[in-house]
Formats: sequence, structure tokens, C-alpha cells
Amino acid sequence: RAGVVEAAGVLVGLHGTDPATVYLAARARMRVPEVAAVERALYDDRALVRLLGMRRTMFVEPVELMGVVQAACTDAIAVQQRRLLVDMVTKAGLADDPPAWIEEVEEAAVKALKASAGATAAEIAKYDPRLATQIVLAEGKPYEGRQSVVSRVLLLLAAEGRIVRGRPRGSWVSGQYQWSVVDDWLPGGVPEWSRKEAQTELVRRWLAAFGPATMADVKWWTGLPMGQVRPAVDTAGAVEVDLDGTPGLVLTDDLDPVPAPEPWAALLPSLDPTTMGWAGRDFYLGPHRTALFDRNGNAGPTIWWDGRVVGGWAQRRTGEVVLRLLEDVGAHATAAIDAEAARLADWLGPVTVTPRFRTPLERELCA
Repeated sequence: RAGVVEAAGVLVGLHGTDPATVYLAARARMRVPEVAAVERALYDDRALVRLLGMRRTMFVEPVELMGVVQAACTDAIAVQQRRLLVDMVTKAGLADDPPAWIEEVEEAAVKALKASAGATAAEIAKYDPRLATQIVLAEGKPYEGRQSVVSRVLLLLAAEGRIVRGRPRGSWVSGQYQWSVVDDWLPGGVPEWSRKEAQTELVRRWLAAFGPATMADVKWWTGLPMGQVRPAVDTAGAVEVDLDGTPGLVLTDDLDPVPAPEPWAALLPSLDPTTMGWAGRDFYLGPHRTALFDRNGNAGPTIWWDGRVVGGWAQRRTGEVVLRLLEDVGAHATAAIDAEAARLADWLGPVTVTPRFRTPLERELCA
């Protein structure tokens, strides 16, 4: 077990799409699993930072990895997001010159943040009426919706590394963040890496944490095109190994056999970085995918025993932590899992966590 910054570094980031996942994933790996310690690392020490990264997914990364993720993945996402926003503004008829209009509202948002030393999207939108403009998404379709210009602008500015998400309004399960200009939040800004060097470093760190793995695993986790994955793998110094008949990859300094640890029990949250670590999941998930993942591939809360997923868990509105084992693991393992569930319930206290992405078993347990 480690501190939260060390844990996030070893795992090459904690999934941050669901705010609760960061804390629950950290709890499972910390020597002293305190909410206050995670908040301190995020908002006081600022040793961790939230950013859009691999697969256009939100991660919490150590600051030392921020530049790596930015150059390897996020810069390309920013280009896509700017094109998308130009297309949205054009279709909405908001300006004769959409790119110039977007630059103007971006500068308005940045000025608002500098003046306020941190603000929410709603607060920023008050500085310029254009930021409060609503854009219709998927017009005429069953899933038609609306989104404010400020939300899209903040997403773009963050993807370009110009602003960062700060402390949330509310508790640690809240997803309404204050935003800050990156130089105010992290003096010196984002460390600069070249794209190729960053992708090599990202792949090297991922293989150190999750290898041996297949090339398909690397491509899926990074979200990079294969034309960028292959040279990064080669430069990282990976070698091919046999994974029960399937070609796999491992770092050259990670070839020695590893002694098996003592059996252990863990209740990991939805979107946990280990549960979401590989594209090929049969070796630890077995036949439980349908119950524990949604249709889009998002993992729900899982029960682990001795390195395998053996069931799922949920928290009811009453705060009760409920379990469902999907296979017979024996009396010793069941007792260890029950004890871990009791510790988790005690740790959560009055806080109730509902995953952002609901899965079949989680829904069933909460019914």
C-alpha cells in the first residue's frame, strides 16, 4: 500500500470521470486511507491534477505526469475539440466568423478566471453573455440536448492545458469544480514534452504497471492510433512474450518470475484503473462481464479475490454495502470479503456513492 500520489503514479493515473472513483480507488491502495489526504494532495499540495487524457477520459495524474499525458494524448484531443466547437458555433449561427468568435469568448473566460482566482462555469458565464449562450446538440434526435458555450469553452481550454479543475463545490463526491488558470494553480505551467517522447514514456509506464499485455491492450488503454502505438512500444524497449498462445509485450527489465502474493480481498469502485486496465479482460474477469459492465464498457463496482473478479457490490440509499458473489470462493475468502465490506462501510460513514455509470448487477443490488 502507498500514499495517494504514489498510487496514482504507479497506476499511471486514477480514473476521474466519476469523482467518487478517485477516492475509493485511492482508499484500496493507501497505507492510511483518508479522504482528507486525497483532498490535500489535490487541492493544497497540488501534487495531483485532473485532466482529460487517454481515450478522452478524465484522469487524476501526478503533476510529474501531466506533461506526458498532455503531449501524448491531450494535445490531439484539443485539436478535435476545437474543430467540434467551430462546427457547433457554425451550425448554431452564432457568428459570421466562428473561429474568431471562439477565440474572443475564450479570452473572456480566461480573464474572468484571472480576475476571480478560481470560479465555477456558472460564475464564469456571468462575465460575458456569449458564454451563457445555449447550443442545441443532436437537434431533432431522440437524445437532443442543450449545453452552454461556457461548458464547451472550458473543456477546450482545459484540453489545451490553459486551465485546470480545482476544488469542487460540495463534498468529495461532487462533480461541480472551480476552474483556475494553469499558471495560478501550478506555477510554471505544464511541463513540455515532444509527442513521440511522451508517448514512449506513457507506454513504458503503462507496461511497467500492467504488463505483460497485448498490443491491443496498449492501443485500447492509450486510445492512440496503431501507427503511434507501435513506435512507442519499440522505443520503450518492450519485448515479445507468449501469453498462453497469444503474443504479448513486457519490458526487458520485467522478465523475472514474480512470487505469488498471499490471497487478498478488495472491493474496487466503478471505473477502477485495475478493472479498466486491459482490453482483454477474460484472464481476471472470467464470465462476469455482462453483470459487471455496462453496454459501453464501463466497469461497475467489483469484488476481487486473489487477483480475480469474483462478484460485485453496491451501496444502497440507506448506506448499506451489499455484496453478490458470482462464484464459490470458499469460506475463508468469503469471510475476508465480508470483513473488507465492513471496513468499507465504516470508511464511507454517512456518504452514499452511486456510480455515474450504472451496471446490471449494481442496479439489481440497489433495488
